[in-house]
Amino acid sequence: MTTTAPSDVRPDPPHSPDTGDGSLAEFGYRQELHRSLGRYASFAAGFSFISVLTTVFQFFAFGYAFGGPVFFWAWPVVLVGQLTVAACFAELAARYPISGAIYQWSSRLSTPSFGWFAGWIMVIGQIVVVAAAALALQMVLPAIWSGFQLIGSDPAPTSPDGAANAALLGVLLLALTTFVNMVDNRVMSVINRVGVTAEIIGAVLIVVLLLTHSERTPSITFHTEGAAQNGLFGALLIGSFTAAYVMIGFDSAGEMSEETHHPRRTAPRTILTALGAAGLLGGLIVLGGLLAAPSLTDGRLGVDGLSYVLTSSLGDGVGKALLADVVVAIAVATLAIQTAACRMLFSMARDGQLPFSGRLARVSPRTGMPGAPALVVGVLAAALLLLDFASPDAFLAIGTTCIVMLYLAYAMVTGPLLLRRLRGQFSSAGRDETGARLFSLGRWGVPVNVLALLYGLLMTVNLAWPRAAVYDPAGGHWYFRWFTVLFLGATLAAGVVFRALRRRRTSVPATAVPETAAA
Repeated sequence: MTTTAPSDVRPDPPHSPDTGDGSLAEFGYRQELHRSLGRYASFAAGFSFISVLTTVFQFFAFGYAFGGPVFFWAWPVVLVGQLTVAACFAELAARYPISGAIYQWSSRLSTPSFGWFAGWIMVIGQIVVVAAAALALQMVLPAIWSGFQLIGSDPAPTSPDGAANAALLGVLLLALTTFVNMVDNRVMSVINRVGVTAEIIGAVLIVVLLLTHSERTPSITFHTEGAAQNGLFGALLIGSFTAAYVMIGFDSAGEMSEETHHPRRTAPRTILTALGAAGLLGGLIVLGGLLAAPSLTDGRLGVDGLSYVLTSSLGDGVGKALLADVVVAIAVATLAIQTAACRMLFSMARDGQLPFSGRLARVSPRTGMPGAPALVVGVLAAALLLLDFASPDAFLAIGTTCIVMLYLAYAMVTGPLLLRRLRGQFSSAGRDETGARLFSLGRWGVPVNVLALLYGLLMTVNLAWPRAAVYDPAGGHWYFRWFTVLFLGATLAAGVVFRALRRRRTSVPATAVPETAAA
């Protein structure tokens, strides 16, 4: 299908707010996905991708092991940086309410080829995030019951037994989420909303209980014990991995725009509220864990993380009940991330931009879901989990690689957006479905956009830097030390090869979304 990108922003033509057909027709698409998500469901899409319980429990031990208590201060820095990115995305979600958000935004702000690579990097990154999220079960299930350690006896994800068991549990979870992503978007939405509600309640309870069981004062966060081996600045750089891993995926609310009522009004607000809520709750959980931990020096906090704090400080009964809530959060997060990846695949395939596009772009009229993308994402994510059988170092390699991929894709949106602002080609005009002005940063657009781009690029370099102490602590696995760089290089090379072969087979322009004309 050929689409047209408007040269500037203009309000929707008259349309039914329930179907949104007019909104999609402006971009040359017809409504195929079922539009059934309300404001809370849109918020849930963004919040469940971030999934503060999943990600904080998964990476708290890593952050503490390298940074000690002071790693907490990396959290507000990352939150502010990501809020600048989210503010830029909120503007774009109001103007381009289309599935495949990163791909669609970058294509319409820059060139077709550049936008294609942004979408390509993003969708591969999302598949890696799905795998990383599924691995989080290992941080929780064996702490609830030893019977969940199906392989070997050591549940630590950095051990061979723990890594292999993490892969097995992850594959089982992916089978479940793949099934749900093929059933019906209303079923998916209900599970998402219920899961997010349970996660928010659980997160608030964890914060309250940890803070009321404090063993020390917040001044502990200024202590640099444990950070000496890396220096204070190095500790903060590595410690920022935890916050960087948590605060991604807020763009999912924009990803689900074609299934959301009033997307021009709803998506911008839910992008910002999902990130803000997750950032606040996550920061309080990290602080609570540091204050309530039985010991900061016995070594367990840097290995077992928050699961150890909950069961030791709150008792087995309460601690394990809260950990069960974390399991729900992990399952819902994996489901939401897989859904976002499916919508990206669908959007690119609908424009004929992927192998087997015809099959990937097919939507079931009965379920309103693109089934083939769910299978593709599930199978590829499961294949990545097999790396955990090769080495426990794959756990961290997969986690950091997915963050780098998403950060880079984000920068491929904020960069072109900044160029358009500087050229005076980004308009704040337009009305949403209710007749109100579209979300806009106004005069703050350029400074916020500059900060968003600089933050994204610097964090990408920080995350991808091949530190031997981080990625190959035992030595002998050079490929894990360079895994992120190699994986990104392979992703770009595969994209170049595919596009070269595609150009040889057809004389059709390289993308279905033409370059936006200069205003």
